[in-house]
Amino acid sequence: MSSSKKIYLGTDSGATTSKIAAVWENGEPVTKKLQQASTASQDGTAAVVRGWIKGINDFLAANQLSWSQVEGVGLAIPGPYKSYGVLEKTPNLPASFEGWNFHADYSAALAKEAGRPIALTAGNDGNYGGVAEAKIARGTSDASVMMLMPGSGLGTAYVDKTGLCLDGDTLAGMEAGHAPVPLQVLGTNEKPLPCGCGRDWGCVEAYTTISGLPHLLAQFLKKHPTHELAVSTAPIKEKVLSLRGRAQKGDALAIEIFDFQARVMGIHVANLAMSLDPGIVIIGGGLMDLESTTPEFRERYLRIVTESAMPYLWPPQRKTIKIIPAVLGDLSQAIGAALVALYASKA
Repeated sequence: MSSSKKIYLGTDSGATTSKIAAVWENGEPVTKKLQQASTASQDGTAAVVRGWIKGINDFLAANQLSWSQVEGVGLAIPGPYKSYGVLEKTPNLPASFEGWNFHADYSAALAKEAGRPIALTAGNDGNYGGVAEAKIARGTSDASVMMLMPGSGLGTAYVDKTGLCLDGDTLAGMEAGHAPVPLQVLGTNEKPLPCGCGRDWGCVEAYTTISGLPHLLAQFLKKHPTHELAVSTAPIKEKVLSLRGRAQKGDALAIEIFDFQARVMGIHVANLAMSLDPGIVIIGGGLMDLESTTPEFRERYLRIVTESAMPYLWPPQRKTIKIIPAVLGDLSQAIGAALVALYASKA
């Protein structure tokens, strides 16, 4: 056991699963082996905290580490928030979680388990994922980094030259998935797609993620009336979740839908670049997953994102901006949370 080496832990609490990671004092991951368990949100907030603590204990044991080495903990948890460490109503957690002071509860549990107070930082899971990916993507440069992660929703992050993410004054910084899509550029005559956030202006999230696929599938099936999914009696969730796999096999309908999503993503990249001017743009999420997608699919998606962004960028940006895939996969948010805990300790 390396008992003299200090570590910083990261907890990534998703709606269904929670993950644990850690970094050494130099920022390097302790391990890149994925450790996850059920968040158990259906059993209440106390059960969630118990799961987080159990996850840490399992991680420490698996890596021959101890609580005495833990210098800080970061928690990546989806918002929105009422205030720092306090949840607002969220579509992915039980309604009873609204108003939960997760920062206070987790801090108390950490102190009890460690036998001493441990500094806890908390923030948006998408932002923290960006911190981890940015550290790798920038290498020895000081480029600013923007990350977009389409999955169930659209996680977004902006990481400045210090390595920290933009949180904003109300912790809503970079909730860019809920910016409006310029529908006139897409040339669509359809009404703006609805979004779970309640906005009616056509949120980017609805056009680029799983959340909007039921609506996009209905639209694109009009052009493919004989497709298998047009006559299938399977539940809509099953249909949309089959699209990524179908695209890997060359299904024309699925490819057309993801091409459309990539085009929207590229336009959004350009839109955000007008304000943030990043040197590097990282595309993450399930469409970049190495196990679930083919190299050809990923290359096609990134090419369309890039080609769609370029006409709307300033000329100097077209020459310098890099649009690249994420590399950490499901570990990014837990590692990012650990890194933010590390950075906060040095501030």
